[in-house]
Order: sequence, then structure tokens, then C-alpha cells
Amino acid sequence: MERGVEWKFEPTLDRIAALMDVLGSPQNSYPVIHVAGTNGKSSTTRMIETILRERNLRVGRFTSPHLVSMRERICVDGAPLSEERFVEVYEDIAPYLEMIDAQGRRLSFFETLTAMAFAAFADTPVDVAVIETGMGGSFDATNVADGAVAVITPVSLDHTDYLGPDVATIAGEKAGIIKPGATVVLAQQELPAAEVLLRRAAETGATVAREGLEFGVLARELAIGGQLLHLKSLKADYEEVLLPLYGAHQASNAACALAAAEALTAGDDPLDPELVRQAFLQVRSPGRLEVVRRGPTVLVDAAHNPGGIQATLEAVHESFGFARLIGVVAVFGDKDVRGILELMEPMFDEVVVTRNSSPRSMEPAELAALAREVFGPDRVSRADRLDDAIDIGVGLADEAGEFGGAGVLITGSVVTAGDARLLLKATEVK
Repeated sequence: MERGVEWKFEPTLDRIAALMDVLGSPQNSYPVIHVAGTNGKSSTTRMIETILRERNLRVGRFTSPHLVSMRERICVDGAPLSEERFVEVYEDIAPYLEMIDAQGRRLSFFETLTAMAFAAFADTPVDVAVIETGMGGSFDATNVADGAVAVITPVSLDHTDYLGPDVATIAGEKAGIIKPGATVVLAQQELPAAEVLLRRAAETGATVAREGLEFGVLARELAIGGQLLHLKSLKADYEEVLLPLYGAHQASNAACALAAAEALTAGDDPLDPELVRQAFLQVRSPGRLEVVRRGPTVLVDAAHNPGGIQATLEAVHESFGFARLIGVVAVFGDKDVRGILELMEPMFDEVVVTRNSSPRSMEPAELAALAREVFGPDRVSRADRLDDAIDIGVGLADEAGEFGGAGVLITGSVVTAGDARLLLKATEVK
């Protein structure tokens, strides 16, 4: 049944709350760790899940958007629902969807997926669910759950047409996932966001854990395939933690994830340090600065706003040190495209602009015109299809020669990352 497009957002919990009522409130069947923020939500959610699974808990994970398959969004025990199970869950809730629709409250695409996740996790049943918000917090469909732990990753400008024009307003929307008596794990924030989030925590009586104070990254160094971390968490220090992901932002995500997993654990005993090391060793975050090809090195990253792009570019510079870097870029037209291109300009020697498979993708001709204003005409190429753009980017990198230290970064959108992974036949997303 047609449920509209995902990016149309109407700020209300009425429809999803009514559906949860007739389904018997499945979201209350298990403890929930709820993750909101502008950047880093999916990676942090995956890390929390991996730590909890290493503790032999059955974990449900809900993330969005997907890279390749819709089924990626609803995972149990680290694996997406099978095609058969995905259809079965939808068919189980379909009569109840129709019941709410008949009341003149037609449920959206995202609300339907959220309901499917909560129902699937209750039916399994899971021991704990780690739930990523779709957009915002207060009025996000996932907020019908009361998280025992709320995690707020860094808040910056994105979705300003829906969430507000400044960081403080956006933080106010995301603060809505902080519930009375919960523990809130706060990544480092800009001051206006921190003030709003801490005020909400005080109003709800939530216990606060702040990165840089109650927990954080004490040290990190580059390692083969990632980085070696020394993490201070709520109950202990954990040394020699190998994280197979790149960048300071992923180290911060790891610290938040560890604090969240500890916060869910009753008592004062820390987690077993070896358990923590084994968990992080297994962490994967597809489409997040992921190496999908060697010779030349091709990276795929889902960054889609200035904050995410800045973190990605810093990680590329730190972890790879390419002598020459080619960008392949496709972005949504409703993003801060000029801001994104201006951040890219000092890092990319050349940029190939294109489009992705979404109808929201900016047309290549328009993107090329903007890119030429930022980069100058000689550093910009254009292709109307992503596969052709990748070929051009790889060709430009190859021109540097075998020992030229050149790389290609494909970025600008989650859809761009997913499309590129599919074209380059990267491993299945789990």
C-alpha cells in the first residue's frame, strides 16, 4: 500500500501512538537505547549493538536510511530480517494499519517501518533494542518508545526546513528523546546545543554522562585498518581497543557507545575489558569511510551535511594521506550544497559531479555550475550517471601512476554511498 515518500515529515506522534496501542505497545516489551543526533547515529547504534551482542544478549537494531535493501533497517542478532520474515511482519501489522488509516490518520512510510521494527523485536523476542531516530527526536516516530538510555551524537545544521534554523532549536527537537529517569549520554556538543540538552536532562531528572567529563577518548593512535583507542567510560578505563574504523569522529562514537552499553548495565561492575576489545574488533559501519576497492584506493562515505563532510575529510587526511584525492560527488538539492563544496575544495585535487538514484538528487548540470564557482572550471568534471562518474574518478587517480598515492572518495549522500557500493559490488550490508 502506498505510504508516500520518506522525506515528507509531519510533526506528530498521534498516528504511530494509536497504532502502537492497537498492537499492544510492543515498544514497551524490552529496554530501549534510543540514539539521536545529526551525525554518527548509525555508526554509534551499530557499536552499541555489537557490545550488547558480545554480552550474549539478543539485540534488535533499527537504523535509517538503508544503503541497498530496506531489510537492513530492521536487524535481529546482527542480521537483517529475511525477505520472508520482512513480508510476514508487514502482513501481521497490515490490518491494524488499515484500522488507523480508516480513522483518517494515514500512517507514513517511516511510521510503518518503525511499527514493523517494534513488532518484530517483541515477537522475537529481543533482550534489548537499539533504536536510531529517523529525523529529529520529539516528533520522530521512534519516540513512542521510552529509552532507558538516550544517546545524543553531535548536533549540527541539517534538515533545517523541518527541525529549525539554528543548532539550539535543532537540539531542542532531539532532546525530546530524553525521558524522565533515563540516563542521557551526550557526545561533545556546540555550546548552544549543550545548554539545551542539559536543560532538558535537568527537567526530566535524567542522569547525565558527558563526553570529555564522565567519559571520553583518553588517547588514540593510527593502526592498520583503523585506530587503537584508550577509552574512559562510566565504570572503568579500557585500553588497547582496536576500532576498525577511521577518524576522530568514530573514536568519539565508540566512547558514546561504550558509555551507553555500560549505562544499561545494572550495578557498578564494569564490562570485561576483553569483551569490550572483542566487540569493537567486530564493528563494521558500511558506507562510512569504507574501502571498497584497492589500486587505486576507492572510499565510499555517506556524509551529507557540512558537519559530516568535515569529519570525513579530516579522517581521510589523517588515515590515508593521499598525495592526490579525487572526489566523486552526488548530493540532494535541499542540502547546503555550496557549504559542502567549499569544505571539499581544499581537499580534492579534482571533483567529478554526478547524480544518485534518488529523485531528490541535484541535477549534474546544476551541481557542476556550483562546483565550478567553488573549484574553478579546470578542476570539475561532470557525468550524468554515477557509474560513469566513478570511471572518470578512477581514471584521474590512475593518471597519478602506480606510486602516486592517489585515492577516490565517493560521497555526498547516503544514497550515493549505497549506489556506489552496489556498483562496486561491495560486501552485503549487515
